[in-house]
Parts: sequence; C-alpha cells; structure tokens
Amino acid sequence: MPGPLDLSRGVVHLTGVKLTVSGQRNIPEGVPTLVVSNHRSALDVPILMAGLDRSIGFVCHQYMEHVPGLRDMVHQFGAFPLDTPRRFFRQGYRRLRQREMIGIFPEGAQSMVQLHSPRQLQPFHRGFAHLALRVPVEPLALLPVALVSDEMGFESPIPLRLLGLFDPSEPMFQREGGHPLVFYRQVEVRVGEPIWVTPRDREQYQGRQGTQHAQTLTDRCWSAVHGLLQ
Repeated sequence: MPGPLDLSRGVVHLTGVKLTVSGQRNIPEGVPTLVVSNHRSALDVPILMAGLDRSIGFVCHQYMEHVPGLRDMVHQFGAFPLDTPRRFFRQGYRRLRQREMIGIFPEGAQSMVQLHSPRQLQPFHRGFAHLALRVPVEPLALLPVALVSDEMGFESPIPLRLLGLFDPSEPMFQREGGHPLVFYRQVEVRVGEPIWVTPRDREQYQGRQGTQHAQTLTDRCWSAVHGLLQ
C-alpha cells in the first residue's frame, strides 16, 4: 500500500491541480518540525505533502474519526484527530521525539465552514504553541507555510448540520446552510523561514506568564503565514 507522500502525489495528479512551490530552501532537514499553515480546502493536506515533498502527520478534526470511509482515508494519510488535548499532546510528543514532521491548521474549524476571501487568515488557536514549548526535543522548528490561491469557494449541498451528527460539541456544525467547498485549479505553496523554539523560550514558558509566551509564539506564526499570503 502506498504511503502518505505517494498518496498525496497521486491525489494532486488525479485532480489536475497546477502546483508550484517557493521557499523550499527553508525546509529544515532531519529536524522535528511543526508545519503551520492556512486552511481552505480538503485538498490542503495532499497539496502540502506533495509541495514540501515530505510525509507529514496532520492533526485533523475529531469528527473525521467517526465518518465511515473518511476515517480510513485519514489513517492512510497518517493523520491523527484533535479529539482531546491529552491525546493531541501525547501524539505530538511521540511524533516529534521520533523527529517526524507534524502539520496543523491553527485556524480551526471556522476556516472550513465559512467562505472567506482567499487571502484572509483567521486568528490562530494556540494549542500548537503549547505543544512546541512543552515537548522536550531540541532543536524544534515551527515552519510557516501559506497555500496561496485566488480560487473562490461555493456552498455545497452537504448541510453543515449533518457534520453535527458526528461531532455534536462543535458549534460551527449547528449552523444553517451547506458546507463550503474550495477546489483549486492552481495553488502556490509558499514556505517561510522556520521559527526556532529555544531553551530560553521553554524556560520562560515555565513561569507565571506561560500562557502569554504561548500566545506570543502563536502571534509570530500568524504574522509569518499572513505575510506569505500577501
């Protein structure tokens, strides 16, 4: 059975997406890395893997674990669900200690259930920053990546409330209307310079201002991805 990277290349080829990549020189080699990207399309996972030419274990929404068929596909792509903070940190620790590359879309569910301007970036949740500041691996890179495409999405006939059957706790899935879909004809993967987590960062995180340090790191990543989108 093909691995996640081969599957991703196959998906990009079959969908006919014209993929270009810039900034490949910024990708760290042999270093545990958290890829931090914007998120607009169901194609983003295979596009990022094919663009970076790496197998990446993406964090996915928990409802995907409960949808027949979709669950198997998620596993084939090496993703793991963000169902509880404890599981997220446990999986993240294990994979980063094994010097793997993890991918995360810190905008959360909102970027996938509401149509926005192609260059708009939603605020980031800071869970990935807490992971980066807690995991005992050195060195550790946060790699900002922007998926740049001016394709406009459309509202599909798939009702958002249907997804609420698989995850009733997600308020986004209680809205009226169809699930937005974005299909790329062409997309550029722009790779920014890595942001390194230092021992000094971890030392400061252990103090009373730990949450603020996580927010600062989150804001740095947001600014980096936002800059790449412009």
